[in-house]
Amino acid sequence: MEALFAWLQATAVATTVRDSLLLTGTLSAVHLLGFTLVTGGAFVSNLRLLGVLLTERSVLDVARPAGRGIAIGLVISIATGLLLFAPRAIEASINRIFQIKMLFLASAAAFHFTVHRAASRRPSASRGALRTVGATGFLLWAGVALAGCAYILLE
Repeated sequence: MEALFAWLQATAVATTVRDSLLLTGTLSAVHLLGFTLVTGGAFVSNLRLLGVLLTERSVLDVARPAGRGIAIGLVISIATGLLLFAPRAIEASINRIFQIKMLFLASAAAFHFTVHRAASRRPSASRGALRTVGATGFLLWAGVALAGCAYILLE
């Protein structure tokens, strides 16, 4: 895997990003916008499942648009994240906090697009089941956010 990361770091794209403070800053800003779409959508949707927010609306009426925001945000975050990762692929890949962030991200996205989506589309789901899904989803996405902040601050 280290050979793949070494190759990635040596690509023209990685070199261009590494050598341009303006490009790195722009990518970081756009990455943050994607992250905001993801976490905003995830928190609203999961808080609805928990019965804390927008309780006058159906779960599906909240989860569907939030899910679109999450999907768009993930596309933006993954694309910009890969471009930001490339110039420091070797260092980032062995950073424990970065590994935890990626584990939380993969887990949260998989949970959202399987369990959360299924629960929010099932009108017969019990209130307890919805709360469990909402709490789990909220904790997973909060883990992504906290690990991302820790990576930035402690890098």
